[in-house]
Amino acid sequence: MPDEMARPLIRSRGEEGGSRPLQATASELGGPVIGILGTGDFSRSLARRLMAAGYQVVVGSRNPKFSAALFPKEAEVMSQMEATSKADVVFVAVFPEHHSTLVELRPTLAGKTLVDVSNGLKINRDAPSNAQQLAELFPESSVVKGFNTVSAWTLQMGPRDGSRQIFLCGDDSRAKSSVMQLCRTLGFVPVDLGLLASSLEIENLPLYLFPSWRIPVVCTLSLFAFFYAYNFLRDVLQPYVTGKKNAFYKMPIETVNVTLPAVALVMLSLVYVPGVWAALLQLWWGTKYNRFPGWLDRWLTSRKQLGLCSFWCTALHAVYSLCLPMRKSARFQLLIAARQVKEGPVWVEEEVWRMELYVSAGIMALGLLSLLAVTSLPSVANALNWREFSFIQSTVGYCALSMATLHTLLFGWGRAFDPAQYRFLLPPTFVLVLVLPMAVLLCRLALLVPCVARRLRMIRRGWEKSRHIRCAPQEECPRNGLEDFSNV
Repeated sequence: MPDEMARPLIRSRGEEGGSRPLQATASELGGPVIGILGTGDFSRSLARRLMAAGYQVVVGSRNPKFSAALFPKEAEVMSQMEATSKADVVFVAVFPEHHSTLVELRPTLAGKTLVDVSNGLKINRDAPSNAQQLAELFPESSVVKGFNTVSAWTLQMGPRDGSRQIFLCGDDSRAKSSVMQLCRTLGFVPVDLGLLASSLEIENLPLYLFPSWRIPVVCTLSLFAFFYAYNFLRDVLQPYVTGKKNAFYKMPIETVNVTLPAVALVMLSLVYVPGVWAALLQLWWGTKYNRFPGWLDRWLTSRKQLGLCSFWCTALHAVYSLCLPMRKSARFQLLIAARQVKEGPVWVEEEVWRMELYVSAGIMALGLLSLLAVTSLPSVANALNWREFSFIQSTVGYCALSMATLHTLLFGWGRAFDPAQYRFLLPPTFVLVLVLPMAVLLCRLALLVPCVARRLRMIRRGWEKSRHIRCAPQEECPRNGLEDFSNV
């Protein structure tokens, strides 16, 4: 049986069996006639989607005879003047630098709704936007900005394979309402961003390249560069300078593998530093109504990205660690060690226990981090209530940080007190790495002290030190699990 979802919405010109007739067109039901100015990929996909939804579509082209073959024959391809005279709502799907060529259509576009779908070539920080310029060219028309954040592919395949949201703005509420209804008919969710002045923000949206990931990625790369250089000095350069021992073979795998967990643990600590800092500020102020500094607000909103960067480094560390025995250098070192072993016991109980505990703690930390990463996915997070989500991201998150810190402590064992480990007078890497997570965990323990936790809980419930607002005792206030101070 053929897959119905695999069939095209509308058969193009030339396919056997002709075109599929529309069962109940919007025009038959008194719906608006939709005009499209432009014949590019976006225009063709938009025409197909509109016709599949039952709208009558007219396409305005500078060369109708040539462009007619690009559209299904149900769409009427005609001159721009004819299309604008027939249409009630007109999509302006031409490049913004060509908007001025449409001025001659001003009489036929008077009183009609124009939907500007254009985007710029670069982020525009200064007004006016393309939509505002279009409104200046056609003052008697109602300009609505929208449909610029969806691609031709999304229009072709439908909202199930792309973003469902359509951002809209415009000064004419009636025109905007008609475009919003059109969005719903096409299967999208319209989001009203207000007046046409917001069009600059809408036009910039498709041009941003991972804006929320910029600082976390830069932070990850900076930490990696620092710790890699630090490990290179201690493990590669120092043996070569002091003993002419060539250890440069460690650079591609071993040095990277030592660097990745250092970055992962510091990044995981940075996830929980702003929450602790915010709690301390609220305790200091004695109120929750003071705004946090801008840098702290941005830090709080970047915690998800910081955590995912930490998980990425942790996963890479696990893969690199599994690959260590595959190296030729590891096999040669094993053979050398086997030849140097003299008769006698080679079982060192302390080293055996250290390795067993160290690996076990690392596996547990990776498992907990994986749980945090999975629950950060929108599809999973939307299936959880707030208490479940906060429990995983806060309580389980601190367990992951504790387990990763324990993993690092077991790795270091007693080497922090061995003078031979301080090469070039530099402390071992794990000593530097442990500073931040240990500070975060100690602050967390301090916030769990009953008197401190109670004061913070009162502040979160609206109590203010300066106003002396009475707050009911804890036993009189049934808790719902939403006032946990760690979820700032």
